[in-house]
Parts: sequence; C-alpha cells; structure tokens
Amino acid sequence: MTLSSVVISRDWPEVSVLECILGGLHIGVDVICEPERAQAKLAKSKIDALIVDCDLNGASRFLRDVLNGTIRNSVPLVIVSGSEGRDSLEAKGASFIFQKPISVEQAVHTLSAARNLIIEGRLRYHREGLNAPVSLDWNAKSRVAAHLRNVSQGGIGIRLRRPVPLSGLVQAHFALPGTKRRMKVLGEIAWTGQEGNVGIRFVDIKPRAKRSLQLWLERQYFTH
Repeated sequence: MTLSSVVISRDWPEVSVLECILGGLHIGVDVICEPERAQAKLAKSKIDALIVDCDLNGASRFLRDVLNGTIRNSVPLVIVSGSEGRDSLEAKGASFIFQKPISVEQAVHTLSAARNLIIEGRLRYHREGLNAPVSLDWNAKSRVAAHLRNVSQGGIGIRLRRPVPLSGLVQAHFALPGTKRRMKVLGEIAWTGQEGNVGIRFVDIKPRAKRSLQLWLERQYFTH
C-alpha cells in the first residue's frame, strides 16, 4: 500500500518543491489546477493528504466544503498554503500550513510531520497476522508458552498451547519476525475465547520498544 496526496495549485514553483519532497517521502502526488476538478476526484477516490493553495480562485470555498464534510469522501489530513498572514491561514482549520514562498526546509519539516500523522492514523487499528512463539509471565511465578497470532500498536492476539485460566496482568516476551530485538511488554487480559484464543491489551511499553513495533508494523503494512 502507498500514501497518496493531491496538490491544488497553479503556483508552479510551489508545486515543484512539494512534488520533490512528497516523492522523497514516498507519497504519490496528483497536481490539479482547479478546485472543481479536485472535487470531482475526491468524489471518486480516497486520498491521504490534500494540499490547497488558498491564493487560487475558489480554493477557500472548496476548503470549507472539505472540512465541513460537504464533499462526500473525507480527507485524513488537510494542509493549506498561501500568501495570507499566518493567523489567517491557521484560522482555516487545516492540520498544517505553508506560508509562501515555501522553502525546501519548511516543506521537509511540515510534510515529514504530516506523513508521520497519516501513518499513525493508518496503523492505529491495523492488526498484523503472524505465527511466532510468545511466552507469558503470569502470577509472578508462572510462565506460559503460546503462539502469537497477531500484533497491533495496542496489543496482541495469542493462542494458548494448553488451557490456562489467565486473568489480570501478564508480561509478554516475543520477537518480531525478521528482527533480533526481543519485546518485553506488560499487558492485561482483554478477552478470552474458544480454542485457547486470548486478547492482550498493552498497558506499559517502553518508548524504544514502542518505536520498534511501530516501524515493524509500518514495514509490514506497506509491503502488502
């Protein structure tokens, strides 16, 4: 899967900078010169980011329609640019703003932050299926072996090798396929099901482990 964006602008120096940076961030870009054509595209396609040049005639009204939901397909992230003052651009309600003239440094900083926000949103509910061993420390004195069936940013799904009445807090130990890093995460039993299936919700994960998990999930997500 890939990320996608639409740039609505006739400011070709601006477009050139944005295309270069978006390409470097592996975000596809479609440049459209008229808000009416952009509206027709949004009615048929879903995109991850919309960049609107507010100096373009009709752009402000189009932007209002996007942000208030008048246009059918919602856009996860909206960025505006323009030669208006910063306060005026911020008042338009977009997630990020560019003040003209746009510099490469400004574009890199803003679009990198935007990409991270898009990916975070995509991965929030993504659950990656896998088959790997996992062990659980339970009751401060019992270790249980199980199969890791899926993982997300917020927890894991496992299948027990033998029936165990798990409840409360558990310490999960596992390695993500293709990595050497061992994960040690504190979780709580969220649900139990038939055939030994158990859901565990993370309650404490160290920042470094959290970042490793996010990067691994991102790699898996974009290679499917």
